[in-house]
Amino acid sequence: MTLALGCIADDYTGASDLANTLTRRGLRTVQTIGVPSDDLKLPEVDAVVVSLKSRSIEAGEAVARSRDAEKWLRSRGAGHVLFKICSTFDSTDAGNIGPVMDALRADCAEQIVLVTPAFPETGRTVYQGNLFVGLVPLNESPLKDHPLNPMHDSNLVRVLARQSRTRVGLVNLATLARGADAVRARLAELAGQGIGAAVIDAVFDADLETIGAVAAGHRLSVGASGLGLGLARELVKSGKVKAASRTALGTAVGGPAACLAGSCSQATLQQIVNAQAVMPVLHLDPDHIVAGKEEARRAVAWAAERIHSGPVLIASSAAPDAVAALQSRHGRETAGHAIEQAMADIAEGLVKCGVRRLVIAGGETSGAAVDRLEIPGFLVGEEIAAGVPVLRAVGHRGGDMLLALKSGNFGGPQFFSDALELMR
Repeated sequence: MTLALGCIADDYTGASDLANTLTRRGLRTVQTIGVPSDDLKLPEVDAVVVSLKSRSIEAGEAVARSRDAEKWLRSRGAGHVLFKICSTFDSTDAGNIGPVMDALRADCAEQIVLVTPAFPETGRTVYQGNLFVGLVPLNESPLKDHPLNPMHDSNLVRVLARQSRTRVGLVNLATLARGADAVRARLAELAGQGIGAAVIDAVFDADLETIGAVAAGHRLSVGASGLGLGLARELVKSGKVKAASRTALGTAVGGPAACLAGSCSQATLQQIVNAQAVMPVLHLDPDHIVAGKEEARRAVAWAAERIHSGPVLIASSAAPDAVAALQSRHGRETAGHAIEQAMADIAEGLVKCGVRRLVIAGGETSGAAVDRLEIPGFLVGEEIAAGVPVLRAVGHRGGDMLLALKSGNFGGPQFFSDALELMR
């Protein structure tokens, strides 16, 4: 296998988003869970997205996992590696975007790295280095209340500089508008000043093409799926990749279906409300989750009585004030870990009950569940919503499964129903 593009994603839902974007643009893509073992049989592909659960862990561990992934991708011929981050730049001043970027940059001896989480198609734009979510700056959006990575500064030059060892510069929209050569000249100017990373503006979809054309000439870039789109377009345009159509995921899986929701985003909270009209919904008691395993066992027993009559949804999601109160009572790390493990226990229990179609909302929830199920990789299928494809498990010892891994903010009002309609 000789890869045209290697990608390292800092969470599983973001990895699915990127794999979907690359597939849409003609790259044959596989998503793996962690660095693949030597005995995992992968089809011939143009890109591999290595999914890591590294966004909110200790920075040193995130660096170690990311470096291992980069080594595997480079050994398979990847000349360019994209470190895929969240489009809302989820990262506190302690990391992990800056430390991982620094380590990967040093490993590949890149002089300067382009950085942008912009993806205008999904309402993420960057102007004068400031990240906007829809019409508002990041620090005025609901992400300011994120339970793990609250974002209180929209200026990415400042945010990244606080966590990186290198100086951080800006390539503004006026420079970008003059084309790829102007961007290259600006990067050379910044590198000459000893600056090792440059946040680049992007407001329109066409901006991603210019950014992709420039980034493809480097060995490393940092960004969300919008940057992946730009890189994919450049690889096809340059002839390095022959565009392929999206492949079918094989025979139907069927069987019982279930949904898990751990995200506390406004989008997911509304999707849960809407799901109550079409399927049974169980809301978990967060204090009981922290107290022990009984709440997860109760949820599995509740689902086992219902899944053979139709899909069910189990939710640990809560409004920001309720999450804050829970963290105040038990501590942020204790509460977060307990909920992740409970959702993983529930996912494992559901599969033992026969569930073969599983929809999961929330990056941390998805990571915990997929790790527990020991699924080594996925083939990418039909798109459910922007950034969320149907995934077919590869190498799963439990047999065929279809999954959908959704970032909290993604999907329309009827997302859970939409997902199950496509997961046959």
